[in-house]
Amino acid sequence: MNKTKYKSVQGKQKTAGWIFLAPATILIFIMSFYPMIRAFIMSLQTGSSANMRWASPSIFNNYTRMFKDNLFKGSLVNTYLYLIIQVPIMLILAILLAQLLNNKDLKFKGLFRTMVFLPCATSLVSYALIFKSLFATQGLVNDVLQKIGITHGNINFLGTTSTAKMVIIIALLWRWTGYNMVFYLAGLQNIEYSVYEAAKIDGANGWKTFWGITVPLLRPTIVMTFIMSINGTLQLFDESVNLTKGGPANSTITMSHYIFNNSFGNGVANFGYASAMSFVVFIMVAILAFINLKVGDTRD
Repeated sequence: MNKTKYKSVQGKQKTAGWIFLAPATILIFIMSFYPMIRAFIMSLQTGSSANMRWASPSIFNNYTRMFKDNLFKGSLVNTYLYLIIQVPIMLILAILLAQLLNNKDLKFKGLFRTMVFLPCATSLVSYALIFKSLFATQGLVNDVLQKIGITHGNINFLGTTSTAKMVIIIALLWRWTGYNMVFYLAGLQNIEYSVYEAAKIDGANGWKTFWGITVPLLRPTIVMTFIMSINGTLQLFDESVNLTKGGPANSTITMSHYIFNNSFGNGVANFGYASAMSFVVFIMVAILAFINLKVGDTRD
C-alpha cells in the first residue's frame, strides 16, 4: 500500500514538473530551434522572399558562394581581428578592475563600481554616435592630440582602415569591460578572505596570490565570460553600422553587418545567402563555445 502511494506521489510530481516545464520548452522551441531549422532550410534556397526555390544545380550553392565572396571573407577576417585583439584585453582589464574594486579598504567602492559599469547601461546606438563624434576629423580626440603636441593636424580616424578598426576596438573595450567586471566581482566576493590571509602568512606576494588563488577559483566565471564575449563579437553589428558604416570601402564591415546588407540593406532581399552566412556564424559560435568548455572543464 505504501509503495503504491509512493509511486502515485512520484507520478504526480513528474507530471507537475512536465507541466511547469512545458511553457518554457514550447517557447524555446518556437523562438530558438524553429528559426534555426527554418534558417537552415532557407540557406538551401535562392530567390526573393516571395518566390523562394531550391538552389540549383546544387542545394549548397549559397555555401560554396561564400568561399568565392571576397567581401564575406573580408568581413570574416575583420570580425576575428576584433575578437583576437579586443576580447583578451577586455577580460584582462575586467579581472584587474574587479580585483581592484574588491579591496575591502577601498573607499567609495560603490561610486567606482558604478562608474565602470555605467557604459554598459548606455544605449548601443547612442554610445556608437558618441564615439563617432569624439573621433571625427574636427572632434575632441583630434583637438586634444594637437594641444598636447602628439599630432600637428587632424587625423581622419574613421576614414582610414587601420584607425577605423582601432576606434571600433576602443569603443568595444569602453562598452563591455564593466559588464564583464561585474561577473568577476561577484566571483571574487564568493572567495573567502581567509584564503588570501593564509596565502599572505605563507609568504605569497600579490602576483602569486592572483595566479595561484584568484585565477583558478575564477576559472568557471572566466570560461563563461569568454564564451559570452566570443558569441557577442562574432555577432558584432552596431559598431560596424553606426560608427563606420562598414567603411572605408567595406574594410571594417563585420559578418553580421554583411548579413544584414544581404537581407535588407542592398535593396534586394537575398535571404537564402544571408541565412547560409548566419548558419556559418552559428556553427562558429558553437565550435568555439565547445572548445572553451572543454579547456575550462576541471573535472577528472
